Amino acid sequence: MVASIIFIVLIVVGTAWFGRNVMRIRKNILLGKDLNRSDKKGKRWKTMILVALGQKKMFQRPIPALLHFAIYAAFVITQIELIEIFVDGVSGSHRVFASSLGGFYTFLISFIEILSVLALVATFAFLARRNLLKIPRFHMSEMTGWPKLDGNIILYLEIILVIFILTMNGADEVLHVASHRLEGSYGFAISSIIGPSVFGGMEVGSLEILERIGWWGHIIMVFTFLNYLPISKHFHVLLAFPNVYYSNLKNKGQFTNMDAVKKEVETMFDPNADPYAAPTEPVGEPERFGAKDVTDLTWKSLMDAYTCTECGRCSSMCPASQTGKKLSPRKIIMDTRDRLEEVGKNIRKHGKEHNDGKSLLGDYITEEELWACTSCNACVQACPVNIDPLSIIIDLRRYLVMEESKVPSELATMLTNIENNGAPWQFSPMDRLKWADED
Repeated sequence: MVASIIFIVLIVVGTAWFGRNVMRIRKNILLGKDLNRSDKKGKRWKTMILVALGQKKMFQRPIPALLHFAIYAAFVITQIELIEIFVDGVSGSHRVFASSLGGFYTFLISFIEILSVLALVATFAFLARRNLLKIPRFHMSEMTGWPKLDGNIILYLEIILVIFILTMNGADEVLHVASHRLEGSYGFAISSIIGPSVFGGMEVGSLEILERIGWWGHIIMVFTFLNYLPISKHFHVLLAFPNVYYSNLKNKGQFTNMDAVKKEVETMFDPNADPYAAPTEPVGEPERFGAKDVTDLTWKSLMDAYTCTECGRCSSMCPASQTGKKLSPRKIIMDTRDRLEEVGKNIRKHGKEHNDGKSLLGDYITEEELWACTSCNACVQACPVNIDPLSIIIDLRRYLVMEESKVPSELATMLTNIENNGAPWQFSPMDRLKWADED
């Protein structure tokens, strides 16, 4: 009875704390501007199934994709075992489904154990890739400090979790044989081998203690992992699905227009428009051109920030980044998330009108980074969860141009030539074909 009460308290506290953190993140995301992504539902579902569930874009790099799939499959399938653990914890029973499911129960737990071992192998491989192999995208400037530690912590937790699972099942296997509670063992694929090898010869009391350590350790690690997610890059485990669903389905390279600017231009080209006519719609606060801070971005861009896996595929494919320019699309997303966390914390502490004198542009992301972008969409194409760093870059550049009139001199020259000559080059349109007259 005492154990059941402790277990119920653990469930309530752990779930409530997780819910609190999720609501905090939701409120932060909703600080962004409105954006309608409710169109093409069929295509959105298809994209989500292929990219988020099927991990289609991950398999562009087969080896890390297979390693990631092992952990992903183990994470999904082992949730089935949690159903039994929850029932056992509340009711005080032990393996409540074993007798009713019979051989299928043995198969199911065996399958979970095999996946757990594969996940363990993948975990050690990822630790080696992050810490021993000098893979460039894991050693860029933005991956020092907490981001590097964060990437390792979750792998350490995975190792501890698998150890608890195998301790629980291995000790239970030997315990049932030793105490003659069953004829033979459960016959689980991995623990029936590990159990006798590690725990064989132990007294029943010691086996019971080890089994309980494994059982409680397993469920504590589950809730530790659950509540670590919202403060970690691994929150993509949950956000990947909605983030991919709300992907930008337009052709890459098709930029958005600001409605206010578009309407103004359309009015200028309309010969029947009356420039002195009174506005037909209420005039509210003037809209900012582009984005200076996170609250100027759309909610989808803010969701992107929380969904980033920090895998660095975007930066590894970015031509500007690979040629030594001061631009990393991953850093753009990480900076957006860090600034959003700061803004959200300030709002909760001081109210929505609080101004800390800082902004995403300038304090987190520099102009040099923004103008290094070639707008090629390589980062968008490479992202395994359809994050769009380019949309953030374009909004920040739009602010620089339209609000602060800051344009690199090379670009200003090109724009002047286009305005005067109809082409980026500094010669008259009448001279365009002179090159054909040359020998």
